[in-house]
Amino acid sequence: MHSEADSHPKTPQHKLGSENLILVGMMGSGKTTMGRLLAKQLGKRFIDTDEEIQRRTGVTIPHIFDVEGELGFRARETAVIGDLLQHEGLVLATGGGAVVAEENRALLARGGVVIYLKASVSDLYQRTRHDRGRPLLQTADPRAKLTELLLVRDPLYQQVANIVVHTGRQNVHALMHHLLGEIDAYVSKENEE
Repeated sequence: MHSEADSHPKTPQHKLGSENLILVGMMGSGKTTMGRLLAKQLGKRFIDTDEEIQRRTGVTIPHIFDVEGELGFRARETAVIGDLLQHEGLVLATGGGAVVAEENRALLARGGVVIYLKASVSDLYQRTRHDRGRPLLQTADPRAKLTELLLVRDPLYQQVANIVVHTGRQNVHALMHHLLGEIDAYVSKENEE
């Protein structure tokens, strides 16, 4: 007869416990896709902050940008992040610009293990070029806008991240397994200190 421990291989969830995983990175870096997969794999609850803002307001992100501007949206984003990070056991996918506000960076750093999904401008452009739901990319040259945003945001993602993973063009399941290994290594190192 197998015991409960025998039937479940040792995965990062055992070391992670109830700690949150927080995904940061540019729009199109794969935060929502990877977040859903990680949450399922680790038995955690997945929340996308943009989806949560839309759920709470009853309107789309582009509508919030139209009515309140980026500053209004960012204020809502900070409130949602602060609210959500009072809970444990989450995999949280943040909006691409969440790290711009110093208050958000502090919340994220205290809120769990922060993972930066890093992607090239070329990959980001390929993944976002047909998406009309991204207000900051509704411009004559979205690739130039992505370059400009990444230049500003990359140091902020690096500053807040405990783990940095390059997403590249690998398939999502290979990326998830790589990420699980990185999480496991990070948590083991933290537990040793």
